[in-house]
Amino acid sequence: MRAIVYQKAGCVRLEERPIPQIRPGWTLIRVANAGICGSDMTILAGKHPRAKAPLILGHEFSGFVASPHPSLPEGTLVSVYPHISCNVCNACRRGLYYSCETLRILGIDLDGGMAEFSLVPQDALYAVPHGMTPQMAAFIEPISIGVHAARKALYQPGDSVLLFGAGGIGLSCALTLRRFGADRILLCEPDAGRCALARKMGFDVIPCDARLADEIAERFPLGADLVVDCAGHPSVASLLPDVVRIGGRILIVAGYKEPPSMNFQKGMMREFSIAFTRNSARDDFETAIRLASIEPHYAELLNCILPSDRAQEGFAKPEGALKVMFEF
Repeated sequence: MRAIVYQKAGCVRLEERPIPQIRPGWTLIRVANAGICGSDMTILAGKHPRAKAPLILGHEFSGFVASPHPSLPEGTLVSVYPHISCNVCNACRRGLYYSCETLRILGIDLDGGMAEFSLVPQDALYAVPHGMTPQMAAFIEPISIGVHAARKALYQPGDSVLLFGAGGIGLSCALTLRRFGADRILLCEPDAGRCALARKMGFDVIPCDARLADEIAERFPLGADLVVDCAGHPSVASLLPDVVRIGGRILIVAGYKEPPSMNFQKGMMREFSIAFTRNSARDDFETAIRLASIEPHYAELLNCILPSDRAQEGFAKPEGALKVMFEF
């Protein structure tokens, strides 16, 4: 089978691999689509602490059931929940299985979905509604991150939202928050193309330029109730304490490549809270499937679908791509 394999820092390539052997408790799927995530780029850079080469990448993927499954007929289109927890550690016993102390993730700790076939745990498969495309089924995991973020942030309908970063995850979070009832969302993004798409989706957007702080203050004189960082840029981290209201909430969704700095004294004076997200829970994943079936704008994020033999082009971040996705 064809597979996109991480070989070493800076190197991925399409190569032939044997089809995985089925084992008890696992199901083989014929992969349809697999997307590139920020963590895949971290792996490619050789900076992921757990991923080891050679590795078939991909934890955002969909496919068709290709071996016997306890409840799903062969040929069923499924989305894959990629997190494998132990269910016995302290975190799992407290219900935080998505942050399991020995968490393994498909495409990071073991071979993932960027291949013609992938072997996954039986309970990782979620059938999607009739009519959903394989591309959208592969995007469920990123949508579930937005669902988890909205819940982790304790979002309440009526709260104002300031969100940094209008990339794939940022816009996904914004669309999810709007579905959760947010009617005052302001996006901050430096890329003109992404700004234009966000406006087309009906969002209020301002560019990240020299007037950014003033523009935010004009819209939220007292600060925003909820500030979401989907950018992961040092300039954003330093601004966060100044744009959240007293007693408000900051949620960090983005992963920072380098540790950022923040003025904690401002946190003490304004008594805002900071929360972080890592993955998503299974109920977030189920909610994401429902949202994907009713929110048409998610599909607009899937703007770079490539055949698997263009893997290197995909990992080179094509200009204008929000979500790069491979088709098998």
